[in-house]
Amino acid sequence: MANALQNLSIDGAIAAARERYVQQRQKSADAYQAARKVLAGGNTRSVLYFDPFPLTLQRGEGADVWDIDGHRYCDFVGEFSAGLYGHSEPEIRKAIISALDGGIVLAAPTLAEECLASAIRDRFPSLERLRFCNSGTEANLLAITTAISFTGRRKIMVFREAYHGGVLVFSGGGSPMNVPFEFLLADYNDTEAAESMIRKHAHELAAVIVEPILGAGGNIPGSAEFLRTLRRLTQLTGAVLIFDEIKTSRCGSGGVQKLFNITPDMTTLGKYVGGGLPTGVFGGRADIMGCFDPLGANTLRHAGTFNNNACSMAAGLAGLTKVFSADRADRFLRDEEAFRLELNEIMTSLNVPIQFVGLGSMFTIHFSSKPITRPKDIEPVSRRLGQLFHLECILANVLVASRGDVFMSLAVEPRHKAALSQAILSFVDAYGDLIRREVAKSAQERDMSTRGA
Repeated sequence: MANALQNLSIDGAIAAARERYVQQRQKSADAYQAARKVLAGGNTRSVLYFDPFPLTLQRGEGADVWDIDGHRYCDFVGEFSAGLYGHSEPEIRKAIISALDGGIVLAAPTLAEECLASAIRDRFPSLERLRFCNSGTEANLLAITTAISFTGRRKIMVFREAYHGGVLVFSGGGSPMNVPFEFLLADYNDTEAAESMIRKHAHELAAVIVEPILGAGGNIPGSAEFLRTLRRLTQLTGAVLIFDEIKTSRCGSGGVQKLFNITPDMTTLGKYVGGGLPTGVFGGRADIMGCFDPLGANTLRHAGTFNNNACSMAAGLAGLTKVFSADRADRFLRDEEAFRLELNEIMTSLNVPIQFVGLGSMFTIHFSSKPITRPKDIEPVSRRLGQLFHLECILANVLVASRGDVFMSLAVEPRHKAALSQAILSFVDAYGDLIRREVAKSAQERDMSTRGA
């Protein structure tokens, strides 16, 4: 079987994997067709679609999920980092039930709101003052508009392949769904170019927003030099530095800003911060956030019916104070980073051009033998091989994101890691020669194109 697979083209291998996928998941196929009759595109989250149709999941427990066809999977999608606590964390469940018993649409400040804000500030001191909202997308929109108001400037510097929310997408340079801010596009981890752009637009630049790890762009960590240069130049020019730590705040007890000892002017949080329920956070320096003080002059209004909803506040507070303590966060980072590095060592020992790029509990599979520090370092063929990897993982009852992302949760047990490792090894055994051949061909074509240019 393995020898036969090695002789396939990538397209042939993907087609064969899709055929096996379809044969074993007829109920998900039927559910998708039914959904298409009422939901535009068959779902309400574009990232969840993949060809030929997405799985329809029925339930989850711990770090396992079940689809409607009866298959059980080890869950490494982890709700794209929002599922930090898994599917049935007892403390969070208890907090939500208690909140339900106390009333969920109170239309007033609550004690849980202040307690969660204090717990967040304890972990992220850069958030001298903060406000809640409903999602990471909202948090970034509000941080940007706050920076525009505070500085009186209009331009926002972003980085190619970044994702700051559903209307702040910069893969391929941008999206027709993006909000019409005045964006300046720069290349991630290109320190010299970033410095040049900030200096050039110094008097019109309101903010620089950056993910310390470029998430949707392949979980590429920002270098210390790059991130510190952004800090130095924004201080010099008066622009607001916004750290989008919506995903990366899980990287240790204080996110990447603590790891690198960088204090941004504003920080945005989301994903797991509401204990798995919808929540976003934006905040930063007290003088910047002072524009929301109703006792001040020229106060900005920030509305949102569910900003402080009782269930998210209670779940988030239980998560940060009773489950994902600072000590556990640091230990989680160390343990999962050791696992990621172990996977890379295995790939090196097998002489296969695969690497897992990221940090700790969030990383992405890339098909290349060269270091990946910028999106342009990713081989053109990598995404196609990633599609094959995604399908073969599903067929091995292991779920990873369709773009090859892996997000570990606190509920992951040794058996889950063993299942992921085995799925990777089986994939290499089946397609190792194909991977080596296609990556070498892709690299050669890239080199020829570069020399021609």
